[in-house]
Amino acid sequence: MSVTSTTTSKTTAPGTGEASRERGLPQGGRRKREFTTRRGLSIAAFMAPAAVFVAVFTYYPMIAGGQMAFRNWKLTDLTDTSWVGLRNFGDVFADPAWGTVLSNTGIWVVGSIVPQLVVGFALALWLRRRFRLRGLYQALIFFPWAISGFLIGILFRWLFNSEFGVVNDLLQKAGLIDEPIAWLADPKTAMVAVLIANIWYGVTFFAIMILAALQSIPDELYEAAALDGAGKARTLFQITIPYIRTTLALTVLLRVIWIFNFPDLIFGMTGGGPNNETHIVTTWMIKITQQGDYGRASTLGLLVVAALLVFAVFFLMATREKKREKKGVRT
Repeated sequence: MSVTSTTTSKTTAPGTGEASRERGLPQGGRRKREFTTRRGLSIAAFMAPAAVFVAVFTYYPMIAGGQMAFRNWKLTDLTDTSWVGLRNFGDVFADPAWGTVLSNTGIWVVGSIVPQLVVGFALALWLRRRFRLRGLYQALIFFPWAISGFLIGILFRWLFNSEFGVVNDLLQKAGLIDEPIAWLADPKTAMVAVLIANIWYGVTFFAIMILAALQSIPDELYEAAALDGAGKARTLFQITIPYIRTTLALTVLLRVIWIFNFPDLIFGMTGGGPNNETHIVTTWMIKITQQGDYGRASTLGLLVVAALLVFAVFFLMATREKKREKKGVRT
C-alpha cells in the first residue's frame, strides 16, 4: 500500500510527468521562457551601448582611414583632399624602397616565427616535466611577455651598441671577434640584431600556449606508448604533435598576424634604418604618416589588412584540408 501511494505521488507531483505536461512545463519542472518582442527589445537595449562604442571607436575610424587611401590627403595641403582613385597605390608600388620593405617583411615574419616555434616548443616540453623550482623557471620564462615591445627594443639597442654593448663585450672575451661590430649601423647585421631580439621576445608566447595544450594530454597515452616500446621521437610525432595540432595552428596564425603588425621593437632598436634595411611595411607606414602623407599611409594600411585576410583564409583552409585527409585515412 505504501509503495502504491508513493508511486502515485511521484506521478502526480507538480513539475514532473503528466502533471508537468498539463501545466505546459518541460520534464525537469522548469518553465521554458518563450522569446517575445519585449524580451528581444530588452536584450537589444543592453547590447546597444557596446555596439555603439565599437562602431564609433573601431569601425568608423577604419572606414574613415580606408577612404583616405583613395584621396590626396596630406597635412601640408588640407585644402585639396580630392578623390585620386588608385594613384596612391601606384605611388607606393613605384617607390624605390618598396622592394626592400617587402622583402624585409618576409624575412621578419619567417625568420621570427620558425625559431620562436621551435624554441618555444622545446621550452614547453621541458616545463611540462615535474622538477624542483619549476614554478620559478616558468615565471622567469614568461616574464618578458609582460614588457612593452618598445622597451624591449630600447633594451636590445643598448645590448647591441657598438661601443659599450654587452654583446660585443661577451663575443670579444670569448675570442669570437677581434673588434666590436656595429650591429645596428651595418645593413648586413641590423636585421640579424632585430630578429634576435624578436625571437627572444616571442618565444614566451609559444611556450605559454603550447604548455597549456600539453597539460591537456592524458598521461595514459604516454603510458600506453611506453608499453608499446615507442621512443621519444615516435611519441612526439605520433602523440604529442597530433594531439595539440589545433593549438599549434592557431598559435602560428595569431603570431604571424602579431609579428606582421609589430613595429614597436624595430622602432625601439633601429627606427627602420640604416637606409631602410630594417623597415617592414608597418614601420614604413608609420614613417610616411610622420611625413604627413596620410593617403599613402592609409594605402599601406589597406594592403596590410588585405594580406593578413588572404593569409588567414588560406592558412585555415589548409589546416582543415589536412584534418579531413587524416580523418579519411583513419576511417
